[in-house]
Amino acid sequence: MNDEEARALLRQMFAAAIAAAQPAQCIPPSLARHLGAPAAARGRLIVIGAGKASAAMASTLEENWPGELSGLVVTRHGYAVGCRRIEIVEAAHPLPDAAGVAAAQRMFACVRGLAAEDTVVCLLSGGGSALLALPADGLELADKQSLSRDLLRSGASIAQINCVRRHLSAIKGGRLAAACHPARVINLIISDVPGDRPIDIASGPTVGDPTTCADALAILRRYAIALPRQVVDLLESGRGESIKPGDARLARVETQLVATPQQALEAAAAVARRAGLGTHILGDAIEGEAREVGKVMAGIALQVATRGQPFAAPCVLLSGGETTVTVRGQGRGGRNVEFLLALAIALAGTRGIYALAGDTDGVDGLEEIAGACLAPDSLARASALGIQPLARLDDNDGHGFFAALGDSVVTGPTLTNVNDFRALLIV
Repeated sequence: MNDEEARALLRQMFAAAIAAAQPAQCIPPSLARHLGAPAAARGRLIVIGAGKASAAMASTLEENWPGELSGLVVTRHGYAVGCRRIEIVEAAHPLPDAAGVAAAQRMFACVRGLAAEDTVVCLLSGGGSALLALPADGLELADKQSLSRDLLRSGASIAQINCVRRHLSAIKGGRLAAACHPARVINLIISDVPGDRPIDIASGPTVGDPTTCADALAILRRYAIALPRQVVDLLESGRGESIKPGDARLARVETQLVATPQQALEAAAAVARRAGLGTHILGDAIEGEAREVGKVMAGIALQVATRGQPFAAPCVLLSGGETTVTVRGQGRGGRNVEFLLALAIALAGTRGIYALAGDTDGVDGLEEIAGACLAPDSLARASALGIQPLARLDDNDGHGFFAALGDSVVTGPTLTNVNDFRALLIV
């Protein structure tokens, strides 16, 4: 397999992973399972939702539900899809903005005064935490923006970040589901988090939350996040407590994961197998500092390449999950490119090892870039341009490194999100 063929295969696997999580593939079977036929419906059908895939999910629902419905979903700027009966609004991500606050307020209005015979379908996907932003009483949007910025740069895991978000919100942590009571609530969720826990997808606005204000405060203190007095008061007093599992208002909530990172990895694996390669999924929930994960994956790849253990080459190693980047330099961050740059340094130009890492939503960190490709000659080409890989890694500038080589992977809005995708090809 030559260089061009290796890169093309990696791209095909990434495309297959994204395609497997498209709402058009995963929403229709769930509608039949949970809603049945429109003729059997009683009461009103209200559609709400948030996330990078939520507009595409809403469009698919409309196309497959001829009965009456109405509603509102909020998605990231650039991810809107036209709908006739469901209103689509756009807001900022990854930092919340006033549009997200307004959307959350209007969503509460959509579900106010529902009856037991009514049904709410909630469409959630990655990105919903920032897009559905409504500060708890006593907090301002600026407080949440500052805390979000600091947490995203701190190295905290997504579960830790979302625990904090749930306890500083007026809509997350089950509060939106409680507002729907006594109506039936059907959550259709595309998972973007390690472990696929519903409380961590869009910070769980329509599911019970077992974590506490004390947990959230401990996370903020662990990462030395500067806290306004009003945040400390909210958490120490317990006024920010979320809705707990077992609350009577959640008794009629049903939740289904319609697409997951594992499904995306299996779709990519099928592409590799058709190409005649041994294919191994190492895990769909890998976390940790991106650069450290890069070193570990390099060690595995080198063992395969040099000793034929634990797998024989040619083969593909696939993994997903959500790593973190503790930003200390002046670079643009991005966990997938940081992973790849650390991987490149550890591989030191070993022949026959290629890699692609990208976020399935098309955005790695704050950049409109999904990720990048790595080839055996990447370090040599960087050296020819006078680029020092270690210095770029120290500066958290993986995006700058791969952009200079012309190896960035740009997909544009993918209209889905099943977290990070990593593929190592050893030929």
